Amino acid sequence: MVLKAFFPTCCVSVDSGLLVGRWVPEHSSAVVLAVLHFPFIPIQVKQLLAQVRQASEVGVAVLGTWCHCRQEPEESLGRFLEGLGAVFPHEPWLQLCRERGGTLWSCEVTHRQAPTDPSAPGEDQVMLIFYDQRQVLLSQLHPPTVLPDRQAGATPASTGGLAAVFDTVARSEVLFRSDRFDEGPVRLSHWQSEGVEASILAELARRASGPVCLLLASLLSLVSAVGACRVFKLWPLSFVGSKLSTCEQLRHRLEHLTLIFSTRKAENSAQLMRKANTVASVLLDVALGLTLLSWLHGRSRIGHLADALVPVADHVAEELQHLLQWLMGAPAGLKMNRALDQVLGRFFLYHIHLWISYIHLMSPFIEHILWHVGLSACLGLTVALSLLSDIIALLTFHIYCFYVYGARLYCLKIHGLSSLWRLFRGKKWNVLRQRVDSCSYDLDQLFIGTLLFTILLFLLPTTALYYLVFTLLRLLVVAVQGLIHLLVDLINSLPLYSLGLRLCRPYRLAGSDTGRSEATGLCSSALGFSGLRSLNCRPGSAHPSKLRGTKSQQGGHHPGFIILARLVSNS
Repeated sequence: MVLKAFFPTCCVSVDSGLLVGRWVPEHSSAVVLAVLHFPFIPIQVKQLLAQVRQASEVGVAVLGTWCHCRQEPEESLGRFLEGLGAVFPHEPWLQLCRERGGTLWSCEVTHRQAPTDPSAPGEDQVMLIFYDQRQVLLSQLHPPTVLPDRQAGATPASTGGLAAVFDTVARSEVLFRSDRFDEGPVRLSHWQSEGVEASILAELARRASGPVCLLLASLLSLVSAVGACRVFKLWPLSFVGSKLSTCEQLRHRLEHLTLIFSTRKAENSAQLMRKANTVASVLLDVALGLTLLSWLHGRSRIGHLADALVPVADHVAEELQHLLQWLMGAPAGLKMNRALDQVLGRFFLYHIHLWISYIHLMSPFIEHILWHVGLSACLGLTVALSLLSDIIALLTFHIYCFYVYGARLYCLKIHGLSSLWRLFRGKKWNVLRQRVDSCSYDLDQLFIGTLLFTILLFLLPTTALYYLVFTLLRLLVVAVQGLIHLLVDLINSLPLYSLGLRLCRPYRLAGSDTGRSEATGLCSSALGFSGLRSLNCRPGSAHPSKLRGTKSQQGGHHPGFIILARLVSNS
């Protein structure tokens, strides 16, 4: 029989003790989870294992002994370790030993009961596999958690050899937390035992985050209730709130904060990843906002911006006046209707005059307005950018009015021409049937319709030219606002946490639905076997097999399992 022993790399250099883990009979595998050190009381060890089995539904037991001979090997220690098999009976009993120098390993499997099958081989063959316990646990490559009605240690039928190891390590997390803060009566070595101080700080932060999140969630609920008040749903306030980008961004940020400080636990890895990406996005947004705030309030840059804003507005107004005067003449040599051209030109010039007066009236307060707008950057760069978009919309409000006037006038003429064209052809639009039907008109109707059609047709080029010019100006403003909104959306939806994991810890992203389809897929794609370590059989060695470890020139450390021992037979 070929027995596979999965041993954690964090326990390679620990002191001697007992091997605590799970035996998987379906795959003839022993998954070592921790090493139990001396001294200990057997009844306390059995109580601990019973608690772990009850909490994790994993058949955790003492699988064998671990001997790490730092000096000359002692025969008394070996006999003592062999005698522990009577205290913790397990079939089969695994004995691992690492001798001095760290290059010699010995593996032995003993059976206390005689094999019932006479055709079975007399001695077992051993394959020793090392795995990184921390990365296997964090990669979330294990199958879904078993149902409570499953028996302890039961493995789903679809679980393969490696998937069974993933499932064992993931469901035995309670064992790793047993001595995170104090050693207690039983001392274990595993991936958490080397970071006790850091674990204490992380646990204190986790414990304190509960009341803080509850308090902030209550405050956010109060703010949401105030925002949902009927007063803010009245027509003027609701209309203004739907048009301002700042209000939309504040509502979006309120949803993000509600998700972050929610006390509900994430149900799956997708929700956890979404919450982590939201936290990273908010932190990045606030950091960029504080950087912008410190830049604006340094060296009186706000005063310089306020002083430069009024001359820029005057320059834009002068350029618009020159443009309108050009349109009132003969633009590009086109023959325009002079009367309509003069009326439209003077109408738009009057709007520019009103806008210049409005800017000069607000000029004493521009610096204070910019100062308070700069303070909004402490809420995040996206809030400041949304305010900038709203300020651009207010400063270019006259261009928006020009566009609306030109569009309305142009649409009225187009609709009038289409209706008169149907009259000219003896047709009409049937409102009830929503179609064009034939109609008979008298002579007066045809004469007046033809006259109005001719007048609108000859006035159309002048209206179309104004509409085209102001549409291009409006598109320029919309393009600037679109770039600002694109940057805001990029910051809001940037999966910064996922990108960081992809670059630094890609094994954390391997727990997706595509990564846990098959056990072979888990092994090849997620674990990424990039290097192997081979163990050469020591010449003349008898059972137990003596193995000398030599690092391969091609391989190195990798995120998942490292096969350290090949099949060793007794031949």
